[in-house]
Amino acid sequence: MTDTAGARLDLLREGGVVPRHIAIIMDGNGRWASERGLPRSAGHQAGMGAVRETVEGCLAAGVGVLTIFAFSQENWQRPAAEIDALMALLEEYVAREASELRTQGVRVRMLGDLERLQPAARAAVDSIENRTAGGGALDLNICLSYGSRAEMVRAARLLARRVRDGEMDIDAIDEAAFAGQLLTAGWPDPDLLIRTSGEMRISNFLLWQLAYAELYVTAVLWPDFTREDLFTAVLDYQRRDRRFGRINA
Repeated sequence: MTDTAGARLDLLREGGVVPRHIAIIMDGNGRWASERGLPRSAGHQAGMGAVRETVEGCLAAGVGVLTIFAFSQENWQRPAAEIDALMALLEEYVAREASELRTQGVRVRMLGDLERLQPAARAAVDSIENRTAGGGALDLNICLSYGSRAEMVRAARLLARRVRDGEMDIDAIDEAAFAGQLLTAGWPDPDLLIRTSGEMRISNFLLWQLAYAELYVTAVLWPDFTREDLFTAVLDYQRRDRRFGRINA
């Protein structure tokens, strides 16, 4: 950890409430690679280091849940070669990081339409979830083959089936019941959303869960994102006035 990162960590520890749950749209891998005359796969590879930095930063800051957007349902439309490279990277991530994540007390969950994964990638998902299942220091949710609209449609269908089968009265469907059918059920909604690369959109990510999240956009490309950048985002969050529609006295 650099001296600057350490100083910012001290400040955020003194500065107030640390977000319980941080969500991140990891954007800019392709641009990072293009600026260096490298293939897009090199940007994705470099982004693995930023994931490690962010996980370790969350552990140091006392964040309880980190949810990162790794691969969207729309990403299946990318060229086959890039998809194959991303799936190979998933397998590499599991091989390289699972033991250390387990040692650090990080529990990994993969959220999304995992049925679309090829057998080797699905085996990697099962492996890292099983190997880290006992972690209690940080929940790391990796959204893979994920789309928020599809997630909400799935939740609506699950509730409709329960009503159809007589397991639930239609009038019992409220916000809590709906949230209980989402892939993030059991975790608090994100307090802070970080998006890298300067893009000002949420890209079909956690549409329900981000209703009251604070948004932080940085021009830093994802492979260059460090724990210092994470601490900067948290310090900015601590300066926000979170009213949730109310008026403070």
